[in-house]
Amino acid sequence: MANVTRKIGLSLGADTCWPICFEELVKDLDLKLPIGNNTVSFEIERVTIEPFALRQPVKYDLVVDRLTHWYHTSREWIKKAVVLNDVYVFNNPWSVQSNEKHTTYAAMMRLGMPIPTTWLVPPKSYEEKPDLQTTLTRYAKLFDLPAVGAQVGYPLFMKPFDGGGWVGVSKVDNEKELVEAYDRSGKLIMHLQKGVLPHEHFCRCIGLGPQTRIIRYDPSAPLHQRYLNDEGYLPEETLSVLRDITLTINSFFGWDFNSCEALYADGIWHPIDFANPCPDSQVTSLHRHFPWLVKAKLRWSLYVAATKKRMRVNQDWQPYFEIAAKDLSYKDKLAGYAKIARERMEAERFEEFCATHLSHLDEVAWNFFGSERAKVAVRKKVEALFPKHEWDSFTEHFWNEIQIWRANDRAERDAAAASAAAKPAAKKKSSSGKKA
Repeated sequence: MANVTRKIGLSLGADTCWPICFEELVKDLDLKLPIGNNTVSFEIERVTIEPFALRQPVKYDLVVDRLTHWYHTSREWIKKAVVLNDVYVFNNPWSVQSNEKHTTYAAMMRLGMPIPTTWLVPPKSYEEKPDLQTTLTRYAKLFDLPAVGAQVGYPLFMKPFDGGGWVGVSKVDNEKELVEAYDRSGKLIMHLQKGVLPHEHFCRCIGLGPQTRIIRYDPSAPLHQRYLNDEGYLPEETLSVLRDITLTINSFFGWDFNSCEALYADGIWHPIDFANPCPDSQVTSLHRHFPWLVKAKLRWSLYVAATKKRMRVNQDWQPYFEIAAKDLSYKDKLAGYAKIARERMEAERFEEFCATHLSHLDEVAWNFFGSERAKVAVRKKVEALFPKHEWDSFTEHFWNEIQIWRANDRAERDAAAASAAAKPAAKKKSSSGKKA
């Protein structure tokens, strides 16, 4: 067997804590996996920003990208690496570049998802360009904004059509507030979207490959308190619908790592914001959920790199559209979409890979997240985000949240082990009873 090293590049901006944890866990795992006729090990490296020749080779098997949604130099390097060097990238860079929130709404409406009523309105003002006035004079129709607002219905939300991390979002309860919000919007192209109010739950479903985690979310809270910790608020069969919605969206747009915000009202999940292919990854926002994210990112990265999974460069939407055109219920259509998603994400093969090669990851991660190395990673992110007089208090706050996760994780794994051990005994007893 040949010894092969798979190289994973981390294309980073201001990310601090998760890359440290990711790198340290790879060291602790010390993997040498029998894959085919090879023994596969892994190296992790931070991707630097520098001039590059288009024909120069790329040394990475996988690049985990957290930068190119706003930094164009790295975006062009990654696009070149995919096209010319066959590198797998999280996420498809052309999809990230072209599919803003407006396109994702339209596409998921076609698939029958219950997206709230949404209108797009032209900007209030414009950048001056040579042909601007001619174009507007000939073709821009005067429109009645209050009439549009009435068709959407109040309350509504005015927000930029291409997103932007809650920047420029306004809740509008009446015609007067609509006009005021539009006057403030300046040169931004805006959506008017009907509010799903009241709603029972606001959730974010994080998708990483075929892995998902649903977290209740409070957008009105400070950043470090928006992700909530409660569980058991909805039955599994209801949560599984949101999982299928998230996997459908991610596979449709070629996003390995994305989050879907949805509102639950009257027994229906309404997706409202799901073009987020660079979602929260820091302990300062995810707190108790942070270890799950690191482990999920690690599993999917190791699987893709080890198996040399082929990246789907072209966005093949037709299979989804064919299901959408059938005379089926939304439930049946969603099941069909999710089936495509799991096939494209190789969910069964991924689960087998994790069971065979990464069964010890949970224990290794449990030990790591109790170590001084993990606390240093937390501290570094806190120091990058908070004022100096809050460094100690917030480091302890986030560290304590991770320790609560460790306690819960240990209890859950112990309970699962006890349940698994009890099953053979129960089966043996049942068999003995049959013989008697």
